[in-house]
Amino acid sequence: MIFRILFFSFCLTLGLQGFSQRNLRDTVIGTPWVAVHYGANGTSGDLANRFGFVNHIGAIAGYKTSKNWFWGLDGNFIFGNKINETGILDNLVDSYGNVTDINGDIGKIYILARGFNVNLAVGKIVPISKKNRNSGLFFHAGAGYLLHKLRIETQDQVIPQLELDYRKGYDRLTIGINTHQFAGYAFLAQHGFVNFYGGFYAQQGFTKNQRNVFFDQPGVAVDKNIRFDLQYGLKIGWFIPIYKRQPKDFYFD
Repeated sequence: MIFRILFFSFCLTLGLQGFSQRNLRDTVIGTPWVAVHYGANGTSGDLANRFGFVNHIGAIAGYKTSKNWFWGLDGNFIFGNKINETGILDNLVDSYGNVTDINGDIGKIYILARGFNVNLAVGKIVPISKKNRNSGLFFHAGAGYLLHKLRIETQDQVIPQLELDYRKGYDRLTIGINTHQFAGYAFLAQHGFVNFYGGFYAQQGFTKNQRNVFFDQPGVAVDKNIRFDLQYGLKIGWFIPIYKRQPKDFYFD
């Protein structure tokens, strides 16, 4: 965590220095990009049977060329608390409708959506104003790796049926490849650090269940067919272009 903070601060310093040294009005700049973003996503396809609304918090790092092409690596941590799949712990419920811990107390169990994806991305900025040719419509698309599952939390209680490897029988671990598309707007300030992008985001996952048995459905074969996990929504981000330092001019009489 300390390394990440130091790296982020270093990038910020370089970016702020660069803004005072470049004229973005007249020149299309080739520069590395480092960005952080947030996405609000609905679900559809097979994923909607498991999760409802999910959040993305992530980062993108890459390079924007002097022709406004972009390539990079996009990653997102996926989380939410809207679970559409029901009956997951029904086999653990006693005659009073409770799940009890090792001391016989009523267990407090939270089931949450968790996951992440990492994608290679390629895109382009299309300027819409001659006043700033580094800003404009921003498009990118790509493909990569997707993982999602149910996170089962028992807080500080010990519920033997949900400890250690037993949780794997309920977590619905799912892994596969995914594709994504983004269409929006990117703004690179002439001076300062108000640099942002925002737009519509869609992600399609082609995944498979990784567990061989679900403990809540021991008599039902786990579906190993390819799933179609769709996420879509809005994404906004703040990015830092890192410019090379301009050479200084020296004059002699």
